[in-house]
Amino acid sequence: MRFDIISIFPELLKTFKETGLLKKARDKNLLSINIYNPRDCAKPPHFVVDDYPYGGGPGMVMKVEPIVECVEAIEFASDEKKLILITSPLGKIFNQKIAREFINLDRIVIICGRYEGIDERVREIFNAEYISCGEYILMGGEVAAMVIIESVARLIPGVIGNEESLIDESYKENFLEYPQYTRPRTYRGYNVPEVLLTGDHERIKDFREKQKRRYSFDEQT
Repeated sequence: MRFDIISIFPELLKTFKETGLLKKARDKNLLSINIYNPRDCAKPPHFVVDDYPYGGGPGMVMKVEPIVECVEAIEFASDEKKLILITSPLGKIFNQKIAREFINLDRIVIICGRYEGIDERVREIFNAEYISCGEYILMGGEVAAMVIIESVARLIPGVIGNEESLIDESYKENFLEYPQYTRPRTYRGYNVPEVLLTGDHERIKDFREKQKRRYSFDEQT
């Protein structure tokens, strides 16, 4: 899978793609992460990427031309399954269900919003989808892009070293994952539940199922 990120702050994303399992996955050619700066497509001498909003109002709006030309400069295969996203509070909220849907794509392009947003014509030209990573406001879309990439990437076969961890994990079948414990057995008077020390797999399974049912959520549709 290929991820293309459009951002005026590419330095925020460079360390991200060079860290941990994402770097290992890239080294194994399981995925690629490419970063593009729309300033490279802005007009000299000042390479401006934002301007005042038509109709008035506070703040600045990201200009249509640099972003459109930046996306158009990316080479796309005619037969690949792709999706162009724009990070915005206007969008549907990203969740695990959506992450599982995205895994069927060949390429995801994420345009990172900034300031008061992106000129609406960007969405119209590319038939892009707005997407949000939560019901709160960020300074920009780079963090949201990282959330989406990491959530989707870990579902790609081979990215997670122990793929059994994907079978019984959080946000599966509307229940959160059960609490986890490791050594030491006792710490400052807090003990590991005795049932986990019995070796009785049926009792342990039953205990974990009950723990999972303490919390539940309704997946967004």
